[in-house]
Amino acid sequence: MKTLILGLWIALGCVSGAWAQAVPAPALAAKAWLLLDATSGQVIAEQNADVRIEPASLTKIMTAYLVFKAIKDHRLSKQQTVTVSKRAWSVAPGSSKMFLMPGTKVTVDQLLNGLLVQSGNDAAVALAEATSGNVEGFVVQMNREAQAMGLHATHFANPNGLPNPGTYSSARDLSVLARHLIQDFPTLYKGYDTTRQFTYNKITQINRNRLLWLDPSVDGLKTGHTESAGYCLIGSALRPEGGVQRRLISVVLGAASNQARTQESLTLLNWGFQNFETVRLYSKGQVVTTSRVWKGRQNQVKLGFDHDVFLTLPRSAKIGSVPTVSTPGPLIAPLELHEPVATLHAKIDGKSLKLPLVTLDGVDQAGFLGRAWDSVALWVNQARG
Repeated sequence: MKTLILGLWIALGCVSGAWAQAVPAPALAAKAWLLLDATSGQVIAEQNADVRIEPASLTKIMTAYLVFKAIKDHRLSKQQTVTVSKRAWSVAPGSSKMFLMPGTKVTVDQLLNGLLVQSGNDAAVALAEATSGNVEGFVVQMNREAQAMGLHATHFANPNGLPNPGTYSSARDLSVLARHLIQDFPTLYKGYDTTRQFTYNKITQINRNRLLWLDPSVDGLKTGHTESAGYCLIGSALRPEGGVQRRLISVVLGAASNQARTQESLTLLNWGFQNFETVRLYSKGQVVTTSRVWKGRQNQVKLGFDHDVFLTLPRSAKIGSVPTVSTPGPLIAPLELHEPVATLHAKIDGKSLKLPLVTLDGVDQAGFLGRAWDSVALWVNQARG
């Protein structure tokens, strides 16, 4: 399944890169940036997206991901209380904190608000200790998860993003991480996505993501800032259109100010929604075609996709000729359910698109006589060309 989806992303990525050239992207004042359509998985536009950068507090997205994962796996709960350690309390004096006090008890839910709303470096340490027992073990998990996601330009040295030579990432990797957080844990994410302020220890702090006040479709995600990293922001906006829950994720890194990162992110999101659309090419389980099967208990198999297939394209693009299907050779039973066996070829706005097709049914192998008969029939069929 992962191989199939990766192949689909590669196919769509090649096409979206060509379309981005046809719709000039806005000029943004940032060291690196990227716009991702989270629904289709396509990168709409980018600049310096693979350059290694310091992620600052955007690191906390991975921290939140691992905590969400622990909650989903019932290793943690939002109501669970955590005793604040001296290490969490004493982290980086003068940096952003939720102002935890050593020895006090705080819930995981409060810590997540402290992490995602207040960007508390102390909250990140407390959550790391609650999840893995200690910070060092949590950092190992962070890097293991990064590799599993394919974030090859990313490495973490701590759970909060405080400056460290061992913490780095890229705009592309951060967009993938943000998409995983939203899509892998939608219910948990919605508990913190639009919270504008949070009070803890009688101190109320405002969410630094100013997009939440400027655009009602914005539902996240995270800001980051250090002197060396500049001002960074990953924004997420959800705007339903044409029966599709369309989500764009913007990554703006190294802006000159809080105002600049906010404005550049808003510009990028609006440009993406205004100039591109996301269409559902095929639905999960929809039969695209049927194909002949040899040596099986059935002689036909339905082909399609085991997930919805979306495509992001310029609003002016035209879908061309009727798609065709090719197979690398005869389909021989047994065939497993959702086994990749064919390729769909299509032309969208004059550009070629290839998508892997899977079986929508499993096909068991026939008995001895059935296999023998089909062996002869297949040989005759191939001999005739």
